[in-house]
Amino acid sequence: MSIFWKSSQKGSRFSPLPLNHYSFLMRLLLLFLFTLTLNLTLYSQHSTFSRQDTLRGSITPERAWWDLTYYHLTVKVSPEDSFLKGSNLVQYRVLESARRMQIDLQPPMRLTLAIQDGVPLHITHEGNAHYIKLIGDQAVGEVKEMLLHFEGRPPVSENPPWSGGLVWQKDKQGKHLVTTVCQGDGASLWWPCKDHLYDEPDSMLISVRVPDDLMDVSNGRLRHTQQHRDGTKTYDWFVANPISNYVVNMNIADYVHFGEVYPGEKGLLDCDYYVLRGNLEKAKRQFQDVPRMLKAFEHWFGPYPFYEDGYKLVEVPYYGMEHQSSVTYGNGFSNGYHGTDVSHTGWGFKFDFIIIHESGHEWFANNITCKDIADMWIHESFTAYSENLFLDYHYGKEASAEYVRGTRNNIKNDKPLIGPYHVNQPGSWDMYYKGENILHMLRQLLADDEQWRAILRGLNETFYHQTVTAAQIEGFIMEKSGKKLQPFFDQYLRDQRVPILEYAIQDSLLNFRWGNCITAFDMPLEVMINGKTHWLQPTTSWKQQAIEEPIKDFVIDPDYYVGGMDIMGK
Repeated sequence: MSIFWKSSQKGSRFSPLPLNHYSFLMRLLLLFLFTLTLNLTLYSQHSTFSRQDTLRGSITPERAWWDLTYYHLTVKVSPEDSFLKGSNLVQYRVLESARRMQIDLQPPMRLTLAIQDGVPLHITHEGNAHYIKLIGDQAVGEVKEMLLHFEGRPPVSENPPWSGGLVWQKDKQGKHLVTTVCQGDGASLWWPCKDHLYDEPDSMLISVRVPDDLMDVSNGRLRHTQQHRDGTKTYDWFVANPISNYVVNMNIADYVHFGEVYPGEKGLLDCDYYVLRGNLEKAKRQFQDVPRMLKAFEHWFGPYPFYEDGYKLVEVPYYGMEHQSSVTYGNGFSNGYHGTDVSHTGWGFKFDFIIIHESGHEWFANNITCKDIADMWIHESFTAYSENLFLDYHYGKEASAEYVRGTRNNIKNDKPLIGPYHVNQPGSWDMYYKGENILHMLRQLLADDEQWRAILRGLNETFYHQTVTAAQIEGFIMEKSGKKLQPFFDQYLRDQRVPILEYAIQDSLLNFRWGNCITAFDMPLEVMINGKTHWLQPTTSWKQQAIEEPIKDFVIDPDYYVGGMDIMGK
């Protein structure tokens, strides 16, 4: 007996014989024991968390009293010795009067000085958290500034972008190639900041000083460059919109540039591309996916969220990341995902995975950002689903459905998609493939594509440039759909089990219920019975539905991520 499925697989056929009562009860008992054993195994898995996890992942009192308004990050990068030195001007609004501020910076980087109103302040250190004792008045409503000085050799990313740190390499011409990646591990790997997703500066200036034979490409628009007498050059990039710490980036190389202007929903959007010398012609061909992406995503999600900052693709020596208005790209100028199709259907070779997926994050992760990394499914589920909507727009609805169904082979169902809160811990990495299947099911439950599109666009409009909770996203979808979906969200986001439709056929009677699920689960389900579509309304209690003729063929709609089990075992 297996709980795994091919949802397109047909159900068993039966002769019109009465149910054997004792056999039926025995099979139910075996099913119960199997499910109990599975649940005990899964729920016994747990994690322990340290004080550092709490200091990083929670809104501590030393964070809660002040609201970020602006950063000016200044960094001098020395590629020869992998050294960073700089400062960060932190501007904030006082919400509550307090005299102790938490700033995050991870060793081996060092916070060397904190200055306010021209006065150096006392700093105490507790691991990655640094506490600054303030001596000036912190009046509620006042906007204050703090200048932080830092230096050191940041960690080297051993497996970018999945491990945080800096990448120090050289290109084929022997010139330095330096990039930053820090999702999950935190921006405080390389610069001092308020390293929590809930609070973002309203704008930011990024000033990066590099050897003058190299160029830095960071977020936002290039505002100014300055040549220095010591053979270095500073690039000033201004970000006009709120931005999360982890998507702030430096990309330093001998870049060449080309660009185009896209006529979008909010007007003309500047699209700029920076690639290594020698890759210019390949990039010009491959980056034609950008206007295709923008056309599809503006249709489904609404206007690109950062017209003021433009859109950029920047070549890097790793796969890619969703750095806001500075999307990094390393997919080898080819379709698929480094030569593979994550759906195993062939549809994944119709587009450049990194361009589509990482750009989708501009709407989900950068525009709409989760307050706590436990809700990172908001970023990854919607963005994985954006791949399907790209296909839907350009190749049709069935192509999209085949693609999302094909990704199910990658799902592990190891733990819930939502992780533990306040400890900087995400949920299951199933947030990608299982997450997109969850959203695909929601589209089926609405059965109205324009309503679904309105919800996706409404999310980006309602939560424009905001940090959000899972409850806000769930509540919005329920309100706009008019459906009571809380059990659906609790099952698929907060429980790792895949619901199983348990059923038994008696001639023209169908007996059914949901199993392997939470008690309140009651998702409607489309099935094909003798070639005709029927809606079932299962709960966790047995129901019976009469069909107009003997049931010879029973198939669960493959667009629903569920299991099917004939309890008669025939």
